[in-house]
Amino acid sequence: MAAAAARRWLTGRARPGPPVRGCGEAAGWGKRERSYWRALRRRVLGPPVPPFAAPCQVGAPVLRTTAATVTPERLGGPELRELAAALAAGLRRGPCLGLSAPQLGVPLRVFAAELSPARCRQYPPALRRAHRIEPFPLRLLVNPALRILDARLVTAPEGCASLQGFSAYVPRHWAVHVSGTDPTGPACTPYPGWDPVPAPPLSRVDEHGEPVSWEATGWAARIIQHEMDHLDGILYIDRMDARTFTNVGWMELLD
Repeated sequence: MAAAAARRWLTGRARPGPPVRGCGEAAGWGKRERSYWRALRRRVLGPPVPPFAAPCQVGAPVLRTTAATVTPERLGGPELRELAAALAAGLRRGPCLGLSAPQLGVPLRVFAAELSPARCRQYPPALRRAHRIEPFPLRLLVNPALRILDARLVTAPEGCASLQGFSAYVPRHWAVHVSGTDPTGPACTPYPGWDPVPAPPLSRVDEHGEPVSWEATGWAARIIQHEMDHLDGILYIDRMDARTFTNVGWMELLD
């Protein structure tokens, strides 16, 4: 709209141009339209069914819902194993460091986390040392329970697959303990090219969902707390320092 007004001011007359969305439409108040092919695909294939291939974005009601506990009879079942596989695939497709079931449209208390050595090396050395960013293999937890081990709050930048393109500084406890069950056991394969490294205590489990225990410090503890929040309908924007909220592509948008 501003560009069109500038053209009119420069030329003294209006020129035809592409339709411009108003502020209300940009905020999601306008009518949503699908392209012909998207509408046809939806008509033929039907609406997508959870677990979705891509994370839900903020605004989806499932992200603000308290997730339900997984009942004992569902542990080790095909539906839970399918969810576990979708979470693992979503982590690596992202790539994400953590992903919860609600983010894939499934309101259950399940999350996955992984930090590969290759991804770990992408962080600046100073940040790795300051926040104890260390690799850990893929971990899946069902009905996790969180206990704070070190209540010191450390502030660091966070992003989220459900708020793509944004980040903010968020305070998190330095060390936590999380316990739960793993629905997959031996079927949970490590990241391709994984180079085993010493990891926090973790009991290996089978497909029947035996207990899992994980003590985490630094970045791993931050990831756990972020995912635990998702299970209670909380997003990092609820805990962030609002003045640090950033569109990570703001410089490109000005070009």
